[in-house]
Amino acid sequence: MFIKLLSDAIGFSAIFLYGSTGETIIEKSGHLNLGIPGIMCFGAVGGCIGADMAYKAGMGAFGTVFFGILFAMLFAGAMGLLYGIFTISLRCNQNVTGLTITTFGAGILNFWGAIVGSIGVFAKPSLYFTTSIFGEVGNDWFSQLFLSYGPLVYLAIIIAIVVSIVFKKSRTGLSLTAVGENPAAADAAGINVIKYKYVSCVLGAAIAGIGGMCYVLDYSAGSLEYIVDQLGWLAVALVIFSLWRPGIGILGSLIFAFLYLLPDQFLPKYVSMNAATSAIIKIIPYAVTALVLIIISFFNKRETQPPTALGVPYFREDR
Repeated sequence: MFIKLLSDAIGFSAIFLYGSTGETIIEKSGHLNLGIPGIMCFGAVGGCIGADMAYKAGMGAFGTVFFGILFAMLFAGAMGLLYGIFTISLRCNQNVTGLTITTFGAGILNFWGAIVGSIGVFAKPSLYFTTSIFGEVGNDWFSQLFLSYGPLVYLAIIIAIVVSIVFKKSRTGLSLTAVGENPAAADAAGINVIKYKYVSCVLGAAIAGIGGMCYVLDYSAGSLEYIVDQLGWLAVALVIFSLWRPGIGILGSLIFAFLYLLPDQFLPKYVSMNAATSAIIKIIPYAVTALVLIIISFFNKRETQPPTALGVPYFREDR
């Protein structure tokens, strides 16, 4: 039972990992995008449309997965671009803009779901997302924990590792960090601050959007369930929990997924639980995030703090 729970948690963690990795990229540029939950909803819509079109066109496993990911990134990236236009060019409040996108995205997903249906409507194309990329796997613990997942789970881990390396080792990552820490100084050093902000907003949103598609086409096996935005808030909390490091986010997403699934899949078999107790357990990730914020506030180490210019609008004329 524990191996089954842990295996499910690893698969479920990809949803949080996509969202947190995307939000980390955005926050590294100095923007706090609270629209990630809504962006993940748009990613779910786009991914389902792309995968369904490719499946009906007979493109096979690769084509279905590829176009699902592509459309998810296009739909979510478009919302990231919209967020960038409002907060970078039009200088609108970042929190208000993000919350508006979240409300809009959740509404679009609910509306679209009411039109196309919900239970198993994308079950056929989802087979290519839920089937292990290694084919038939054994029932031993190693196979279940490491070889039993669809392509989106492994892709989430790869993206998080690549982003972490880019932040630490590449010139682009160091320039992005400089933009988030002190955009005026970065601008004076010749870094195109506006370009970095736009690219990070669009790219981060596109990656987060894959997480919404991952929930529908992988975890839910093609059934539209309207909790994508709820999972998006956990992804935002995970950014703080992981201290703005995608590498730590891999472990954090597993912990969040384990706690999220624990009251539904494991504890009821051994403990008498009601809805209130289950809800309390699911609150734990938020409580832990708040605890992390309190702890890091006492340790004034630069590596544990958010980007200095996070949430602060940048006007070049004010330099």
